[in-house]
Amino acid sequence: MSLLVIGSVAFDAIETPFGKTDKIIGGAATYIALSSSYLANKVNLVAVVGGDFPKEDIKLLQDHGVDTEGLQVKEDEKSFFWSGKYHNDMNSRDTLVTELNVLADFDPVIPASYQSSEYVMLGNLSPDVQRKVIERMENKPKLIAMDTMNFWMDIAREELDKTIAMVDVLIINDEEARQLSGEYSLKTAATKIMAMGPKYLIIKKGEHGALLFGEDKVYCCPALLLESVFDPTGAGDTFAGGFIGYLAKTDDTSFSNMKRAVIYGSTMASFCVEKFGAERIVNLSDSEINSRVQEFIDLSQVKISL
Repeated sequence: MSLLVIGSVAFDAIETPFGKTDKIIGGAATYIALSSSYLANKVNLVAVVGGDFPKEDIKLLQDHGVDTEGLQVKEDEKSFFWSGKYHNDMNSRDTLVTELNVLADFDPVIPASYQSSEYVMLGNLSPDVQRKVIERMENKPKLIAMDTMNFWMDIAREELDKTIAMVDVLIINDEEARQLSGEYSLKTAATKIMAMGPKYLIIKKGEHGALLFGEDKVYCCPALLLESVFDPTGAGDTFAGGFIGYLAKTDDTSFSNMKRAVIYGSTMASFCVEKFGAERIVNLSDSEINSRVQEFIDLSQVKISL
């Protein structure tokens, strides 16, 4: 099944306790598209970049089977740029620079060839832009998933609520779930958030795994204990890509299959953090992915005789 990915394709400059980078390819849609490309049969990209964005990085996406017809290139403008510095715990960071540039007035255009996309992943963008994508789909997708962040909860809550009401799956972290719901208990928070519209909710907990809620059920996916974590940038987007990519591959939106999709999302995210930026998820092999999926399966399987 084909997948439509919407989000930012951008430049990042990253500093962690393990080193720093100059400008490298980043953006939510970049991570989602690369991650999902290992699973989905066809990945369609809608985003915008400036004339400064390297053609070789666009080719990198294309080499992964990502269709870039929906990637707008504004030759006389600059691409979105973000720079950040992570603290020693790698769970918190300081934003040093944010330059919206082409993203400031991004108006998503859905090419005719994308209109039949059965699955849609709305990467982190303004809820107004995310909603435009939904409204501009001529055919109703089988499933729409959405990512967002506390920034939009702070400055665009009304618009955010409208967009959340239109999606099937919401993907956020535990801090965002508590802010969105006003509840500390994640179980209570999930109930309130799903009452806003989504049938399913994924709450990411970083190094502590992820929770899937839906159909009056809860699934807890464990986290993999890694030997090295160099850079958490894009890990959440890579998770989203693995999750939606697996659903698009299997064309099964049941709760039991979403549990498998969460494992694939967690698998892809575990690769992402092992190197800076998207470097680790560019040249993965099927055997690497399968081996790590098996590690997650082994973590979550326990036989007990009662």
